[in-house]
Amino acid sequence: MPYETIQYEVAEQILTITLSRPEKLNAFNATMQRELIEAFDAADKDASIRAIIVTGAGRAFCAGADLSSGADTFDRNARRGAIRRLADGRVDYSDADVRDGGGQVTLRIFKCLKPVIAAVNGPAVGIGVTMQLAMDIRIASEDARFGFVFSQRGIVPEAASSWFLPRIVGISQALEWCYTGRVFPAREALAGRLVSKVVPPDQLLPTARQLAGEIAARTAPVSIALIRQMMWRTLGADDPMEAHKVDSRGIYTRGRSEDVKEGVMSFLEKRPANFKNKVSSDMPDFFPWWNEREYG
Repeated sequence: MPYETIQYEVAEQILTITLSRPEKLNAFNATMQRELIEAFDAADKDASIRAIIVTGAGRAFCAGADLSSGADTFDRNARRGAIRRLADGRVDYSDADVRDGGGQVTLRIFKCLKPVIAAVNGPAVGIGVTMQLAMDIRIASEDARFGFVFSQRGIVPEAASSWFLPRIVGISQALEWCYTGRVFPAREALAGRLVSKVVPPDQLLPTARQLAGEIAARTAPVSIALIRQMMWRTLGADDPMEAHKVDSRGIYTRGRSEDVKEGVMSFLEKRPANFKNKVSSDMPDFFPWWNEREYG
């Protein structure tokens, strides 16, 4: 499928999605929003893809929203026309045109069945950093810079980052970065646990690919899909019993699968495992176990 704002490349069971508007520092626009969602849809359906890396073309990861519309950049009425109103004249917030585009991207990444690694090659501000929060592992180049700049633009954090960011870095660090809106270096992101590793620029993609390759070569895709959703979705559970319930379902169903038999026998026989179950066709019958909370 041809894309305008991203590159989609699969090699050695790893999909690399490259944000590709280098002349605009990969600024996020409506086309990129749509294409990222389409890319993650395609990745989930492709059994040959075992891990995903997201990076940027040129010297930036993503400089945030495309501000070429000037003062009207964030004015939905100016850009899309009037929002639907209720009988009493109040805004109908269930109108789909009210929805935050960045949030639609992060929610799609959140639902992804493949592990997602951000390889942050340069500046990542606004949506450029909040889109990363739904990714599982963030590796930064020494050239990377981060900024939750919303307070300096008179707006608020988007892309569901008020849910993701405190869970990743803690509420105090999240508020400091969002209150000040300042841009900070990769080493501060590492100290604040926003990223897990900082590497020289020429080692960024090799480091991300090594990690993605290890996942692709040695693990069972269905297990990875379940682990990803189990970890994310129990972050907000109010009791460990909720985790125990889904753990028990997973152990029961996976314990009877061909993958588990292969995993055990390959270990005993001291050979690489050949896992054959696919996320496209072999997810257990209890999946998805959560209640869907669709917008509106």
